[in-house]
Amino acid sequence: GQAVARVRQAQAQARIAGADRLPQIDAAFSAGKRRLTLESLGIVVPGSETPDGPLAYTIETYDLSANVSWEIDLWGKLSAQSAAARAQFLGSEANLRGVRQAIAAQTARSYFAVVEAGEQVALAERTVENRAEVARQAANRVAAGSAQPIDMQLADAELGAARANLAQRRETLARLTRQFDILLRDYPDGEVATAAALPSVPPAPPAGLPAEMLARRPDVAASLLDLKAAGFRLTAAERSFLPSLTLTGSAGTSSTQLANLFEPGFFIWSIAGRLLQPIFQGGRLRAQFELRAGERDEALQAYADTVLTALSEVETALAVEEFLAGQERELAAASGAAERAVEIARNRYRVGKDSLLPLLESQRRALDVRSGLLAVHRARLANRVDLHLALGGGFEDGGAGVSSM
Repeated sequence: GQAVARVRQAQAQARIAGADRLPQIDAAFSAGKRRLTLESLGIVVPGSETPDGPLAYTIETYDLSANVSWEIDLWGKLSAQSAAARAQFLGSEANLRGVRQAIAAQTARSYFAVVEAGEQVALAERTVENRAEVARQAANRVAAGSAQPIDMQLADAELGAARANLAQRRETLARLTRQFDILLRDYPDGEVATAAALPSVPPAPPAGLPAEMLARRPDVAASLLDLKAAGFRLTAAERSFLPSLTLTGSAGTSSTQLANLFEPGFFIWSIAGRLLQPIFQGGRLRAQFELRAGERDEALQAYADTVLTALSEVETALAVEEFLAGQERELAAASGAAERAVEIARNRYRVGKDSLLPLLESQRRALDVRSGLLAVHRARLANRVDLHLALGGGFEDGGAGVSSM
């Protein structure tokens, strides 16, 4: 909302600055009445006195005119001011695009978090089912005398821990879903429809991405436009030292009778030009020039900082992508090994070759690895969103949309 309001303000400022380059036209109508005496006009006429005093006249006047004022843009000062306002408007639009991209990125991250939480709940539910089956088997073996009572206690403890983990996972899913609802402005009546599993991570960006892609970033574009606007304002301040030429004119009718205002015979006009050269203004023009120069230098430094930040964010996202991809590969291999270990431990416990402890330990490890694999996969998707945000859009054929993710 604030970004949209700033765009509207900047657009209005651009129109105001552009209007200064055009002639200003006003229409005026005036009516008046004056009382005059010959003596007030410096005219002394013997015998003009009346019993009530000097001879007086009452005059009514009516004027209808159109007035024009136009400052000629001799040195381009007005053009520079207009260009500065235009650049500021475009910069506010770029900032608005940045806000929209940030909202879209946050929505995507929140969505992935909800889907991962759902997968974690499903994993916890399967774990409870497996723990319940192990507890049932342990109880049967203890009843048959082929296992020690401690096996049943350990199995029940693992089942209770699995149920507690399931409750925690469900709480996390509910909390993240509410946050996603709020982000979508659907809370509390919205119904979130999500996929059952996280999508696969898109292919990695091609090597040697051109640095020009960073110019698409809204913050980089806005910073560059701010720099241009500061430069235009500096140019306008510099040209304020030069003389300005203003043309003024008026045309209309004037009469002592209202009915005569539209008669051609009462038409009057005037035109004038004024050349104004600043000579002494108490240092105001010099101070204004120094102010604009300081703003230009600040905008230049801000632009350099923005570009460096953009490069750092891209490099960080690429480095994190490589790290997370390697972590996911290792966890995927570890998950497969853990599942095979669970199967082996289950078979050995079933035939009585091992106690219950190896089976419970292998199940815990399989759960931890599988849960970690889901978390890392979600982190890779979130980091890919960050990479697209850092690039100001997609990187396929120079695309400019996050939708290409």
